Amino acid sequence: MLNLSLTEWDSRKNVTANRQKFLSAIGAGEFTLAAMKQIHSDVINLFRAAPERPCKGDASATNRAGLLLAIQTADCVPILIVDPKKRAVAAIHAGWRGTLGRITEKTIGRMRADFGSNPTDILAALGPSIGPCCYEVAAEFVVKFTGQFADAADYFDEASSGEEPNPLQWLDMAPPGHQPPPKNVHLDLRKANRSQLLAAGLQARNIYTSDLCTGCRRDLFFSYRKERARSGRLLSVVGIRADWLESST
Repeated sequence: MLNLSLTEWDSRKNVTANRQKFLSAIGAGEFTLAAMKQIHSDVINLFRAAPERPCKGDASATNRAGLLLAIQTADCVPILIVDPKKRAVAAIHAGWRGTLGRITEKTIGRMRADFGSNPTDILAALGPSIGPCCYEVAAEFVVKFTGQFADAADYFDEASSGEEPNPLQWLDMAPPGHQPPPKNVHLDLRKANRSQLLAAGLQARNIYTSDLCTGCRRDLFFSYRKERARSGRLLSVVGIRADWLESST
């Protein structure tokens, strides 16, 4: 696997060489890579030209040819968006904080406002990320998400031991005298972000979701939860070719 992001354990020279190999392999050598300094937020950057330095944020969008929007992940959900009608693209980094902040739904909103996109025309791909099988979180996450999303119950499963009470039942209980809350639950970030795409108006048939888990498939992917400081980063990219714009006019 190629580490495609600057980390403490890898040199800038090696990462630059890895990125060149990656761009060559996907036939994007003529593109300018537009990566961000990701901060686990709901900040969306609109690029009219290549940024002089990495901008802070966790989503980007453009309708300019030659820019390759890039998302770096090692468990979080990479989401690539294409509007073939308005010739615009977006890339989203969705960790639990960004998901809770509705970054995916907000990005579609920005595409509607800035490019005139119609959500029914938009295509979306959710790449490999940590699955609910490996993403165990504290029970308080149920409270956080239930306070924001009507369908939050669908995002969670009980912890794998099978001994903990249902966290959603716990939320409905009035103390005292009831069973304690569970220690942990499993969160499905892919399902949560797919739900946001549907809420934003995308058609279910236009949403493609990888079921590969970065935690389970460490032979193929990096996983920060499994590897911590020694984890590298993957890149998910999307861009517009100049010849696509010309052929569409």
